[in-house]
Amino acid sequence: MNGAHDLGGMHGFGPVVREENEPVFHAPWEGVVFAINRLRGWLGYSIDESRYAIETMPPQQYLASSYYERWLYGVERNLLQKGLITREELEAKLAYFREHPEAAVPRREDPARLAALERELRAPARFARPVDSPPRFQVGDAVLTRRDQPRGHTRLPRYARGRRGVIQAHHGGYIFPDTHAHGRGEHPQHLYTVCFEATELWGASAEPNERIYLDLWESYLEPAA
Repeated sequence: MNGAHDLGGMHGFGPVVREENEPVFHAPWEGVVFAINRLRGWLGYSIDESRYAIETMPPQQYLASSYYERWLYGVERNLLQKGLITREELEAKLAYFREHPEAAVPRREDPARLAALERELRAPARFARPVDSPPRFQVGDAVLTRRDQPRGHTRLPRYARGRRGVIQAHHGGYIFPDTHAHGRGEHPQHLYTVCFEATELWGASAEPNERIYLDLWESYLEPAA
């Protein structure tokens, strides 16, 4: 997606500051948001819909938000879109806890459901799908990424569009996120790892002898002349 949410390659944000001894979660609510988002399949939305929901966040709010605040925004948007909650229910619950900050959070005791949810959390993700057509590219082929400027979700970052790379690996068929994020079906495509010289992406400012590897779907690529 074009916008402030696609930060890769953008200048002016300063160095990444690493927090020493950073905890997994800075507050309990972050763990709750993580669990809800990991169980999105039970709630009726996909990882691609989750990513796209975050990309609809107003840019000024996105840039001022923490990692899990962005996740929370995406969870709320998907739950509202899927009709699992209404805006009125959400606002009423928020108002209640603002007035009663010490109130206990409702709990549901259901050991069987809890066990099923734990199995779901621990299960590996499964995004591979069969593709009827043979792969268009082979390992070692030179390719050029497309210069498309999509209005919706895409996994081809701006900094890598219109750039020359080499196929490093072929992974078989995988769900195509550009359609899956918008409820238009899985439409699996061949997925490749493409190697780019850093100078191809960043020009003279790139560090010497560096390479970038991106996993890219077949429709993002064209044969390099």
